Amino acid sequence: MYTIKQAAARSGVSVPLLRAWERRYHIVEPARTTAGYRLYDDEALERVRTMRRLVDAGWTPSTAAAAILSGETIAESEARAGGPAGAPTAAGDGSSAGLDVDLVQAFVDAAAALDPDALEVVLDRMFARGTFEVIADGQVLPALAAVGDAWADGRLGVAAEHAASHAVLRRLSAAYQAAGRQAPSQGAILVGMPPTVRHELGALAFSTAARRAGLPILYLGPDLPVADWVATAIETKARAAVIGVLVESDVRPAVAVAEGLRAALPDLLVCFGGRSAARARNDGAGPTLILPEPLDAAVGALQDELGLRSTGQPPAEERAAP
Repeated sequence: MYTIKQAAARSGVSVPLLRAWERRYHIVEPARTTAGYRLYDDEALERVRTMRRLVDAGWTPSTAAAAILSGETIAESEARAGGPAGAPTAAGDGSSAGLDVDLVQAFVDAAAALDPDALEVVLDRMFARGTFEVIADGQVLPALAAVGDAWADGRLGVAAEHAASHAVLRRLSAAYQAAGRQAPSQGAILVGMPPTVRHELGALAFSTAARRAGLPILYLGPDLPVADWVATAIETKARAAVIGVLVESDVRPAVAVAEGLRAALPDLLVCFGGRSAARARNDGAGPTLILPEPLDAAVGALQDELGLRSTGQPPAEERAAP
């Protein structure tokens, strides 16, 4: 076992960078001494070395971490991505709003400068390029990932990351409010994050896209305790619950929410969404719907599972039933 200084030296990264990769990407989970000091084993060191090699080769930290956590080889990840991991790709739906590297960099630069006006200008330029779903998937969420990567690399401070995240949060909140009808008092679809989990922007983007498709979404936000998930589902007679699972550390609390909901409401449709959604299902959560990416595919999968039309209404034969 190695201390954090020894682990950093043996893996070829700095101590601050090792801490950042651990906190943000969860590629290692060190043991702790009785005094609370981190201890790393050889397997952890190899993960950090792999992360360093991939980043040095041009991968973004988020993509490299995802490959490491999935257990994929470098060759498998490159084949899946259609080229070197982290390379920008165009949108695959025929839209002209593929990833604009200049806009993403402008967003990172505005965050680094702590310039709220510049952040708003870049977001205006992004959302002028297409529909909400295309822009959220192809521009905004990748820009946030780039900000996160810059923070993990030490190029941005925490204040800059928070400024960028809150600018996007304000924009998504406004889009959510403008997206459609309010959730009914009964039969809502609940969307939120499990307890202790605060990175909510992906879940809010999904909620907005789902409301735009006519679904009766009740967005519950981040860090919601299991008891409150269950109480809300019972009170609203919810028809489904969508739990965000972005990173590996979200899996355990997400499974706890699913188990609580299933114990109270066995017939409730429980869904996981986010990059680590499949890991939650594999962790013993029982039957669940794993929502695919991108946003429109996730919304469509939920509609299909619930038997809802694009308006969010039940089929005519259901509406006519007594």
